[in-house]
Amino acid sequence: MTKHLISVLAFMAVTFAVQGFSHFLLNADHFAAMGFLRETPIMPMGFTVMIIQGFILSLALSRWAPSQPSQRDAMIISLAFGLFLASYIVLTEPAKYLVPSIMAWIRVEAIASAT
Repeated sequence: MTKHLISVLAFMAVTFAVQGFSHFLLNADHFAAMGFLRETPIMPMGFTVMIIQGFILSLALSRWAPSQPSQRDAMIISLAFGLFLASYIVLTEPAKYLVPSIMAWIRVEAIASAT
C-alpha cells in the first residue's frame, strides 16, 4: 500500500506542477480570456480527481504486465483508464467551467461516462 501512496503523491505533485504552471502562469492570459471558466477553480474537486487518477494509474500499472496476459487483463486495464478519463470529465470540468449546476453536470457526465 505504501508504494501506491507514494505513486499517488508523486502523480499529484507532477500533475499540479505541470497543470498549475500552465493554467496559472504560462497560459494565464489565454485562460482568463475564456468567458466560461470560473474566476477561481474549485481546488478540492481538482485534488480529488488527482487522487482518483493517481490511485487508478498506480493499481493499473502495477498489474499491467502479468506473466500470461489475457483478454480479461486487457478489459480491466481498459476499464481502469476509462474511469480515469471519466473522473476528469465528471469532476474537474465543473470545477473549472461556469456550469449552471455542478450536481447536474456530475450526474449527466457520470451517466454518459458509464454508457
